Order: sequence, then C-alpha cells, then structure tokens
Amino acid sequence: MHIVFITSEYPFKNFSHGGVGSFLKTFSSELLKNGLDVSIVFFNNHCEGNFNLDGVNLILIKNSNVRGFSWYLNYRKLNNTLEKLHLENPISIIEGAEMSFFWIRKLPGVKYVIRLHGGHHFFSTAENRNINLWKGIQEKISFKRSDAFIGVSNFSVTETSKYLNFGNKPLEIICYSISSDHFYPRPEIKVIPYSLAFAGTVCEKKGVRQLLCALELLIVDFPYVHLNLYGRDWSYPNGDSYMQEMKNSFSQISSFFTFHGSLSYDKLPLAYAEAEICIFPSHSETQGLVAPEAMAMQKPVIFTSLGPGPETIEHGINGWLCNPFDPIDIASKIREAFYQRESFSKIGENAKRKALEKFSTSINVKKNLDFYRSLSF
Repeated sequence: MHIVFITSEYPFKNFSHGGVGSFLKTFSSELLKNGLDVSIVFFNNHCEGNFNLDGVNLILIKNSNVRGFSWYLNYRKLNNTLEKLHLENPISIIEGAEMSFFWIRKLPGVKYVIRLHGGHHFFSTAENRNINLWKGIQEKISFKRSDAFIGVSNFSVTETSKYLNFGNKPLEIICYSISSDHFYPRPEIKVIPYSLAFAGTVCEKKGVRQLLCALELLIVDFPYVHLNLYGRDWSYPNGDSYMQEMKNSFSQISSFFTFHGSLSYDKLPLAYAEAEICIFPSHSETQGLVAPEAMAMQKPVIFTSLGPGPETIEHGINGWLCNPFDPIDIASKIREAFYQRESFSKIGENAKRKALEKFSTSINVKKNLDFYRSLSF
C-alpha cells in the first residue's frame, strides 16, 4: 500500500513546523515499519527537490510567488507530481487537510482522505473571524471530493460538522500518535525552579498575550518565575511581527520571559524537561500535540479548558485546565500548581499514563491502517 500525504509543514533541515509536521514524521515512520510505502508532498517557500529520509519519499514543491496565478501554478505542480508518483508506484491513499482536494485531479482507484487538522471554517469560527467566501467555497468542495474523513478528537468532528458536511462517507476518530522513543521522562536533566515552558506558534490564537498578562500577576508571589516561549513568529498581513508586538507591550516585565524562536523536533524534549511546568493556553485546537508530548515526558501540564482540553486532561488528576481567555484564571492555575509541588511526581505519572494510552503510536497506527484498509479499492 502506497500512502501519500499533502502538507505544508514537515521536520526537514531548518524548516519550522508545528504539530502536524511532528505527527507526520512519527506516523510515516510507523507506516514504514508496517511495510507501507510513504511519500510526502511538502509545499514550502524555499526549495524544490526529492529526498529519501529514512525510507520516506519527501518531495518538496516551492510555492509560486506569481501574483494572481500562484494557486494555479501550485496545484498544477501538485497534480503533475501525484500523477507521476502514481505511475511509478500506484497510490492507494492520498491524505491531506481540509482544503487539500479543491484543485485536485482525482486519480482512478485512489481514495482521498481528509484528516481534520483544523481548516478555515474551524479556526475562523473559533477566533470569531468572518468566513472568507472564497476559502469557504474551496473547503466545501474539497470535502465533497474527499472519500473519507479522520477526526483527531471528538471536538474536531463535532465542531467541524456545524459548518461542513461529511455526508454518509466513512468517518473515524483517531488520535494523533506520539513517539515514546522521542518524548519520554528525562530525569538526568535538571529542572529549573519556577520555569514555565510554552511551545507553539507565537500568535494570538495560542494564548500568548493572555499568558504574558498572567505572568504579570505572578511576579509578586513568585519573583523567580520565568516563561520560556519556543516557536516560530507569526506576522500580521502588513508584515508586522507578533513577537515584537508582545515584546513592546510587555517590556516592563521583559526580564521574566524569553522568546527562543523555532526549536527543532530533536531539541523540543529538552525544553520540556528543563521546565517545572509546561503550559499551553490555546484559544482553539482540534487537538494539539504539545500537551500530550509534555505529558508523555511526565511533566506537569496546564492546558486549555476549551475544545479538546477535557478529552486530554482530567483537571487536578493528570494536569490542570485553564480558561485561555482569562489571564486571572491562567495565573490562578499556575499558582495552584506551584503550591502543589509535592504532587508533581504523582501528576506526572498520571499524565504519562494518559498520554501513552490515548496517544499510543502502536494503537493509533493500527486504527489508521484498519481504516485505510476498510476503504474499498
């Protein structure tokens, strides 16, 4: 069976990526172990080329910058690439995110699967933005062209179904997979007292502003507290840096936080390990990987109480949940955690157990394979 993934992020060289890229790396590696062929078509802004990464066929397509025609040129390259791949090694499944199949030329005998990583309707609604008419149309047509769907959480399916129609097509909820060979407890790494670690794109929807507001509220009680933020910067349409805006807005507490920029997949576990608490107050997620990754490392984690948060963490048992829109509540949960240091070991053990049960690579890869095979070819 030959599986092809269409993506705009993947851990490769110094390219920045998010949770989707981490998932694809882990998932594709496991598919290879199960005897499948895996190709990844990776749209990026830097280069083109073909690479073999530990058995994964990685095909880089550079995004066109021809104003007004970039969409056409990009999808022409994509369709040509897929047709060539199919001739060389017949494709069984092509998988992409919500909008991936709008311009696709469907190949006979190939099944097209959308995994709900979070599309335009999902995030626009969650962030109280208007639906862009053109993007909305693309997403709806992409859904019509898909043959099946995979939700990464119950929340991702429930929320998406309010705006997009799954029809009567096969639909399965399968959690992301986490590599326990990569994210595991690191007792040899010294924990920095009163340190907080955030990982993710530095942007509004990840709760960065509210997290910094909460930090202001903690300084009096915890003068040694320090927030380390790991992740790529986000830019406004005019090119302004969100990270710089945060530095300017919170300059009075600048000694209490550090923006480290993007961190490689290999170094991310070290950032989690050094932190006393890992915190991710995201406004909107289909699931998110950072919280389960840190949980798998037996770390105390504070996650969003919204969306998939309650599916991931049972408050006070294997972590804490906070209202990501309320800095007072975020500060309260951090304060509560710091005052319960003696429970960190038990919380961490419970967190690891939950992460390995819910996000187990072996269990979730099997579910994926069963689902793929259930689609008649």
